[in-house]
Amino acid sequence: MNDKFLQFLGLAKKAGRLIEGYNKCEEAVKYKKLHLLIMSIEASQNTKDKFLRISQRFNIPLIEGYSKEELGYALGREEINVIALTDLKMSEKLQKLWEEKSNK
Repeated sequence: MNDKFLQFLGLAKKAGRLIEGYNKCEEAVKYKKLHLLIMSIEASQNTKDKFLRISQRFNIPLIEGYSKEELGYALGREEINVIALTDLKMSEKLQKLWEEKSNK
């Protein structure tokens, strides 16, 4: 895997700074301070709408641009649609890596 964003995402998981899955991310919004939401491009329209509203309401950046398989592979799973980061510094680093990738 040569994608620095996905590599760093795996590192965030190993550090215990990720919340994985629709229900856990939705619940974490109520109880934890989230700093970044990441959604797969194949997430259902319902899921996209819900997490876009959450992102706007709580001012949480949202990244969408990887397949559920790519996100899953980075985390040692088959696939995943929704991920949230709880660490501010790691979130900032991922956003920077995303901007660098997007500007290429």
